[in-house]
Amino acid sequence: MSAPASAEPILVCSVGELPEVGAAKADIHGRLVSIVHTDDGGVYCIDDACTHGNVSLSEGELSGCQLECWLHGSRFDVRTGEPSGLPATVPVVTHTVEVIDGQVWVTLSETPPRRA
Repeated sequence: MSAPASAEPILVCSVGELPEVGAAKADIHGRLVSIVHTDDGGVYCIDDACTHGNVSLSEGELSGCQLECWLHGSRFDVRTGEPSGLPATVPVVTHTVEVIDGQVWVTLSETPPRRA
């Protein structure tokens, strides 16, 4: 069951609580997401489940803006959700992120989680 979309931004964490570079799992009203902190200081939010293997993307390796699933090596662009490495062919859902005074605010997408 997916969480209803949020029309309002939700405070998730502070930037200081995120890895310096990497992803952290968060539960926003029952929807599991990965909050991703890139090496250029960007903060992004995508659904946490790989669309190919249905495992946690927050446990994967981040290189630039590519988050690699630890199970089969699928890669996703955290800015767009598009897969950039097989075996995944279905994008992950992205969510809107705003960083205000060091706090990470996420507005959930209305798009339901995707699976292959």
